[in-house]
Formats: sequence, C-alpha cells, structure tokens
Amino acid sequence: MSTKAFISYLQLEKNYSKHTISAYEKDIAEFSRFCMDDYDLASIVSVDYTIIRSWIVFLVNKGISNRTVNRKISSLRAFYKFLQKTNQINTSPLVKHKALKTSKSLEVPFSEQEMEKILLEIPFDDDFEGVRDRSIIELLYATGIRRAELVHLKVQDFNVSSSTLKVLGKRNKERILPLLPATIELLHQYLELRSQLENITDSTYFFLTKGGLKIYETLVYRTINKYFSLVSPKVKKSPHILRHTFATHLLNRGADLNSVKELLGHSSLASTQVYTHNSIAELKKVHLNAHPRNKK
Repeated sequence: MSTKAFISYLQLEKNYSKHTISAYEKDIAEFSRFCMDDYDLASIVSVDYTIIRSWIVFLVNKGISNRTVNRKISSLRAFYKFLQKTNQINTSPLVKHKALKTSKSLEVPFSEQEMEKILLEIPFDDDFEGVRDRSIIELLYATGIRRAELVHLKVQDFNVSSSTLKVLGKRNKERILPLLPATIELLHQYLELRSQLENITDSTYFFLTKGGLKIYETLVYRTINKYFSLVSPKVKKSPHILRHTFATHLLNRGADLNSVKELLGHSSLASTQVYTHNSIAELKKVHLNAHPRNKK
C-alpha cells in the first residue's frame, strides 16, 4: 500500500515522467524481493540500515556499478522521505548513508568543426527521412532540448510568427525557446514533406516516422549515432552529447551561465555548471596563446 501511495505521489504531486517513475518502482520492487528472499520481510517500511547495507553489498558483488547502486539507493531515499512526510516512520534508515564513490565520466562535446561538417557537408537525402533526420540534428543543436522533449514536440509548439518553440520539460515545466533563421527554414522544408505523408496516425506530433507514427527515443539515438559516426571519432555519440555541445559552444562564445540555464530548462544553476569545464579549457587555450608572458 505504501509503495502504491508513493508512486501516486510521484505522478500527481511531483509530476515525474513515466520513465522516472518506472525506474523508482523497479528499484523499490527489487529491494522488496531482496528483503523477502533474504530476511523473510513482507514489508520494507520499517527496515533498518543493516538490511539496506547488505543489499548494497549484494548488488556490488553482482558486478553492479557504483553509479547504478547509488541511483537505486536514491530511489529508496525518496521512498523513505515520503514515509516520513506521511508520518509512517519517524526517521529514514538512510539518514547517515554516504553514497559510494564513483569516477566522474567526462562527456566530450562535438567540436564546432564537427557540427559544421554535419550540417553543411554531409549529403543528407532530400526525401522525407533525410530532411527529417537533418531537422532533428539541427533542432537538438540549435536549442539544446532533451531527446524526450524532442520526441513529444507537437506541431502547435512551432510558432512561425514569433520564431519560437514551446517545449514541455521535466515535471511539466514549460519554456519558450528562440529559433534561428536557418532552423526555421529547415523545419518549414520538413513540414512540407510531412504534409505529403499518407496515413498519418499521430498527426499532432511534430516529428513522425515515414509510416506516419510519432518518432521514438531509440530512433533519435540511432539517427545521431549514424550521422556523427561519419564525422567524429568520439566514442559517445548521443542526443545528450548534442545538448552538451549546445551549452558548451554558447558558453565558449560568451553566453552567461544564467541564460544557458534558462535555455536548457534547468531548475538550478548547479546543473548548468557541469558544462563549464569545457569553457574553462577554451579560456585556458586563449589565455596561453594571447598572454605576452607565455613564452612561445
């Protein structure tokens, strides 16, 4: 019962996405099975930290990465905070827990040269799918929107008169993003070809498959990976790297952190600051090349 109430709380009060809620539900169910199998506990409401710690050891011994373990514990932490909030427990069993150490993974953005090659040199097909794929890449780079936000874009979100795009982000937070003239021109070209599709099923959605259905997240990932494999040797080629690239290039060219925060739809400045390390690297390069005290 407590788990169901917690899931309802995430849906109705926190407005979390289906994907996030599914992850929470899965983690809690996994812990519940562990408690039942190893400790014969039918409820996880009143467990103590020693049981959670034994689960952590169990997960690590299975080869689960520290990052994933931390995410699972984060789900439990949110669950027990909810139980506290609803007066079902007095103290969370995770109150003194410290996250496992993880190595910071550096996400390397695409360079401006790589972006130019993609958008100016790669010969995209001029049929529906070719123009759609180029539009997807153009829009991700021009606005920094998330993959899920792109997938759920609707035709009505594209405002031609004001040259803006309405985006529904995490927790149903809406933001209005400006569009570049080149982006608008390409999106018009895409919409013209889109209007010629037969048997459109999901007509409200902006990006569609050739069969007239709403695109899906795997398609977007495959699209980015396919085209960037032609111009970039980087190991990681994903929609999120394009979002990372958008933020890094803006900061490198002098955009202030608060403006980038608003464009990305971040709730706190701390989330945006992760993109500044590349800007600092760029500043160091400029400093070394330009300062007279640097002996060349």
